[in-house]
Amino acid sequence: MQILSLRKVCILLISSILISNFSFSKEGMWQPSKLKEQEKNMKEAGLQIPVEMIYNENGTGLNNAIVIFGRGCTGEVISKNGLVLTNHHCGYGTVQELSSEEHNYLLNGFWAKNNQEEIPCPGLTVSFVREMKDVSHFILSSIPEDATEEMREKMISDNIIALEKAYSEKYQLQAQIKPFYEGNQYWLSLIEVFKDVRMVGVPPNGIGKFGADTDNWMWPRMTGDFALFRIYASKDNKPAEYDPNNVPYRAKVFLPISTSGYKEGDFTMVYGFPYVTREYISSYQLEEVQDIMNPIRIQARKARLEAMDKNMRANPSVFLKYAAKQASISNGYKKWQGELSGLAVNNVLQKKREQERYFQMIASNSEKDTVSNLLLTRIKAVVNGSKNALKAEEYSRETVLGVEIIQKAAIFNSLLDLYRKNAVAEIPAFFEKTKKDLENFYKNYDLKTDQDVFLALMPIYMSQGENVVAPTMKKTFGFMGEDYQKWANYLFNESALANSGRMEDYLNHVQPEDTLKLKQDPAYIIYHAVNQFKKENIDPVMANYKEKLKPLNRQFMKKQLDYFAGDKDFYPDANQTLRVTYGQVQSIDLKTSNIYQTTLEDLIPRNNPEIEEFDIPKPLIQLYEKKDYGRWQENKTVPINFIASNHTSGGNSGSPVLNSKGALIGLNFDRIWQGTMSDLYYDPNLCRNVSVDIRYVLFIMEKYGKASWLFKEMKFVK
Repeated sequence: MQILSLRKVCILLISSILISNFSFSKEGMWQPSKLKEQEKNMKEAGLQIPVEMIYNENGTGLNNAIVIFGRGCTGEVISKNGLVLTNHHCGYGTVQELSSEEHNYLLNGFWAKNNQEEIPCPGLTVSFVREMKDVSHFILSSIPEDATEEMREKMISDNIIALEKAYSEKYQLQAQIKPFYEGNQYWLSLIEVFKDVRMVGVPPNGIGKFGADTDNWMWPRMTGDFALFRIYASKDNKPAEYDPNNVPYRAKVFLPISTSGYKEGDFTMVYGFPYVTREYISSYQLEEVQDIMNPIRIQARKARLEAMDKNMRANPSVFLKYAAKQASISNGYKKWQGELSGLAVNNVLQKKREQERYFQMIASNSEKDTVSNLLLTRIKAVVNGSKNALKAEEYSRETVLGVEIIQKAAIFNSLLDLYRKNAVAEIPAFFEKTKKDLENFYKNYDLKTDQDVFLALMPIYMSQGENVVAPTMKKTFGFMGEDYQKWANYLFNESALANSGRMEDYLNHVQPEDTLKLKQDPAYIIYHAVNQFKKENIDPVMANYKEKLKPLNRQFMKKQLDYFAGDKDFYPDANQTLRVTYGQVQSIDLKTSNIYQTTLEDLIPRNNPEIEEFDIPKPLIQLYEKKDYGRWQENKTVPINFIASNHTSGGNSGSPVLNSKGALIGLNFDRIWQGTMSDLYYDPNLCRNVSVDIRYVLFIMEKYGKASWLFKEMKFVK
């Protein structure tokens, strides 16, 4: 009785910590196939449609209109003819690949006038999740309780391979099984992948990327972060490789578009593929993020971005080459700063420690739970034993391997491996693949920019202690007279990788006896020094860390579910599987603003032709001056962006924002800086997702892009 009473007290205490901040705003990234469990809460929050309309397995659910766009974003089908809406930044890399100095779609935008003008996008895919199934029983039931961790992993892997193969053959779809709740559950997704995707409409950077790095992760925003693509299929509406004879995909389900807008307090839900969250990690792992990983990444990326930005602003050609790279690097740089701020404001580390204190009280007083009693102690020991290796891994990746030609020296390493193995038969295929890879690399490479990045990053790396810096790197630096400029000149003048012509000639004539020359390449010397140090001193420690931590995290997650079930809704961490999150249109009181929506009235005064990211295209300014808004106006202006309290993450970029009737009102593209810690801890007072108002999308399409021909295939609702 005493144990039960203590257990009750602990559950009440930890529950108060876990849910004290909850209001109408609802933390959670819910599996669509389990929404019945959330239906009551969703209805109370304002949902007006049955959850079966959001997801079902008979082909009529909204899940059939939500897609994985490319490798990591979300998109949605918004017309009967397979028109896909996603973020401008999600399509940015593709648009860059399709651009040239003659046709610069990044700076000038692109709008097809008909299907024939839509541009094929090689390598781009769009994928639908047709069905989701809990297959935990099939994956886990055959594993003996006394199985070692190695046996367990092998059996799980074998079961996954066999089950994916069986489902794939049965349904003729891609079958993908992923772990949930740290491997306590396994779910299958049946996925249909379309490989013929074409660009339809993209606003110029002055609209789609307005504010760029300055505004990224901030509020208020005035960014038209959207792009339009189209899925093409075979004549029987099946996935097919690109073919000029393919036809637009005939969508059975596509999202209706609301023209009525929204008001503060209205129900919203976001449907998409959040990438990674870590809501249930221990305080010891959170401490690693807070004290090691994020600070190192921020320091290195700041230096890297400054070097890139200087060259991009000075040379339009460099800007075109580095636009997508810069956006990717900057995205993490700014996000991690906001994450640290949010963790500090919420004192999350201390809250985790309090939760663990109550967890430990329950575990210690449970006579049958001796394993759980030691869980946190064992996690702490594993984490503390890896800190030096983690620090070295982060510095190596973010500094030395942040230099592009040093990254590319991995090619030499692979070639040497082939020679060592005497794998003569594999070499021609390796050369062919390498030449294609290098062709793409040099298309978007600038030697001076990379040299400036080297000069910015290497002092950061070399100033670290012996646990981080490879001894050979110290010797090499000594040979250069400890002069970074001399080292940079030597590297970028002498390495074969610094010149596309030299590299092509090298690959065309290289022989096994040239290995000594290859090993003397300055880029390879650096790559090999760091890579060898990593293999010998960092990788074994990190492998041991991951191997030991994985079962401990699984057990810790299971016990959290056991101890606190019924007192907290435990949604699984994001893992790029289909999820629904819901909240409300909701302002936030910041020093800069307390509004929930921005409009053209906020955008136009920020125009500054002298600063590229604030240079609004003249045709848009003219539309504003004429007040030529058409049916997309509200209160004599056009709404642009709005915020809501949906719990989103990376991967939710491009996700549709739906109203209570399941109609499209916006396009998710960001979070506010103050709430980026939501990947680790959700605070409804600070966490807001930022979205493009669908009326701004339609206004730009019609009035700016002259692409209203696309409206004929859409469905508009009030």
